[in-house]
Amino acid sequence: MGIQKRLVGSYVVVIFLTVLILEIFLIVSVRFYYLHNVERILMNQAELSASFYQQYFADEDLEKQSDRLLKGFAHNSDAQVQIINPAGRLLQDSNGLQGDNIMIKYVDVQAAIEGQPAIWKGKDPSTQEAILAVSFPLQANDITVGAVRFVTSLTETLNTVNQITVVLICVGMLVIVIVTVLGLLLSWTITRSIKDLKLAADRMTEGDFSIKVHKRYQDELGSLADTLNMMASRILKSEQLKNDFISSVSHELRTPLTSIKGWVITLKSNGGANKHLFHEGLEIIESESDRLTRMVDELLDFSKLDNGRIVLQYAPVHLSELLHHIGRQLAPRAARQGISLEMQVDETIPTIQADENRLKQVFINLIDNSLKFTDSSGRILVQAHTALGQVVITVEDTGSGIVEEDLENVLHKFYKGDQHASGSGLGLSISDQIIKLHHGELRITSKVGKGTIVHIYLPL
Repeated sequence: MGIQKRLVGSYVVVIFLTVLILEIFLIVSVRFYYLHNVERILMNQAELSASFYQQYFADEDLEKQSDRLLKGFAHNSDAQVQIINPAGRLLQDSNGLQGDNIMIKYVDVQAAIEGQPAIWKGKDPSTQEAILAVSFPLQANDITVGAVRFVTSLTETLNTVNQITVVLICVGMLVIVIVTVLGLLLSWTITRSIKDLKLAADRMTEGDFSIKVHKRYQDELGSLADTLNMMASRILKSEQLKNDFISSVSHELRTPLTSIKGWVITLKSNGGANKHLFHEGLEIIESESDRLTRMVDELLDFSKLDNGRIVLQYAPVHLSELLHHIGRQLAPRAARQGISLEMQVDETIPTIQADENRLKQVFINLIDNSLKFTDSSGRILVQAHTALGQVVITVEDTGSGIVEEDLENVLHKFYKGDQHASGSGLGLSISDQIIKLHHGELRITSKVGKGTIVHIYLPL
């Protein structure tokens, strides 16, 4: 059963039960009100008649005065009035004497003769219509000398109650119809959004992430549509980055392999006769092999980081010594490129617990990037100091800088601002992950044409 059927079904069941309970309550209440009102009116008339008899006719013979009493009792009442003697025999009837004038068979008459007012509902023996009778004892000197009985037809009252019942039932059915229609409309607004989401999800399972879910309402389903659209956009972007990465890595791997193969062929053909050519070829092969090794290492590191399989080897690390060592290691390269590499490290930085090899990998990668994108006569400044319980390391260069739209993505895996630049596009992503594993933070700020600053914050 679909969501729409379940929603509408639950609405209808709840409303139907609610309406049914209200209908029963209202119908019973209306019936009780009308019948009780008739009983109260007849009882008041009977009580008033009995009081009148006791006040003015208590010393008179009931049977002799029955005609006068009947006229007095019936004068202000539309009901049928009967006067009954203590034996239960009908003395007077405002509708004329009945054939069977023995009234003792009625329970209300029996109770009245015994001194208690009573009410009886039943059917008229001759017409079979519903009637209501109220009997009240007639007393003289605290002795019951007879009874007065008021009888009225309930036909009009019951017809009124039935008409009201029909109206209430019609109103209840109308309410159920309205709720059903509203439930269908409401469920349609919900299921329509869900169908849109399902259609988009089905398309995504087939690999089509270009689809966009139409956001119909500002509700939870609308938020889910936004999330799905954002997810699809990010997957598309990730797919594009992956494709670019594969293309870039393929190119990066092909270039050194081609160079190595070319020099191997050259050395095989005439390398033995020319020692200078032989040594030059071996140096290039070694350099390209190192380049391949670095790329493979980056791929392995990324795979381990992505799967959470890198475990840091914590040990005491002297950051000042580590940074000076890296500076000495990269100084020759900076000198060859005509770039000034300066190290300004606070020697009082306390020892921290970290993985020295991984931190070295991060710092070398950052300085290597600066060397790649800084022109000759440029400057790279590495600083380190403590602040607010942290060690702050900055790598600042005067290179080409990073455009603003690329700055948001440089830490993402596979991302390369310049697809034609060398490298796998994993270096910054790996560096960011390593700093996070040290419970630190890596931030990058840059301006095109002015340079880039990388800030690293490590806890003491």
